[in-house]
Amino acid sequence: MFVKICGITTEEDALLAVALGVDALGFVFAPGSPRQVSPPTVRDIVRRLPPETMTIGVFRDERPERVIETVNRIGLTGAQLHGREPMSEARQVRLHVQFLIHAFPAGDDALASAANSPADAILVDSPTPGSGRVFDWTLAEGAPSGVRLILAGGLDPTNVADAVRRVRPWGVDVSSGVETVAGSGRKDPRKVRAFIGTAREVGAEVAANGWDPGPSDAATATPYDWAFDEPRG
Repeated sequence: MFVKICGITTEEDALLAVALGVDALGFVFAPGSPRQVSPPTVRDIVRRLPPETMTIGVFRDERPERVIETVNRIGLTGAQLHGREPMSEARQVRLHVQFLIHAFPAGDDALASAANSPADAILVDSPTPGSGRVFDWTLAEGAPSGVRLILAGGLDPTNVADAVRRVRPWGVDVSSGVETVAGSGRKDPRKVRAFIGTAREVGAEVAANGWDPGPSDAATATPYDWAFDEPRG
């Protein structure tokens, strides 16, 4: 079971999540989010993390050139597109980053075409992303089969077991559900530990009953060398 902790705002929380065994960390660059962080802040955090840690920059309706530049200048593993980005922009971004997550609101008609996305994983979130509200998980059934499905939206240590058993996703993503106070951005160590442990335990339980969620390995592509395209003089 792939587990991503999103909305990381401090080095302390990043190191905590890594120590507890998380697969990926998410850093929100989208304006207006209470968890928005600046590229310089994230760059300093990433430099302190083990090199094998997957780090994802979360963007919303940002120009693909800006997404590519930010990810590669900071040294992130990949990007998460969390707005209304068309497939053409997703393809452009995926050409230049190691790993791409393409997010869709639950119940959105566009979810049915997710199989056409070049993304490495498809994330299904609440119709109001970042709200911490649980949605009707049956809406995730609109995602096409054969894709790596990450479930998000209102998950926390108390409901992630039920979510995994019902939806059987490849991975789960949490932000407000493991915060000390929802919306604060600061993570609660006990909640983070409980969330990761429960998700992994139930994922293994479901897999033992014959369900194969697919590989949970991190990105394997060669990092894009942004400097290669920079003018020389």
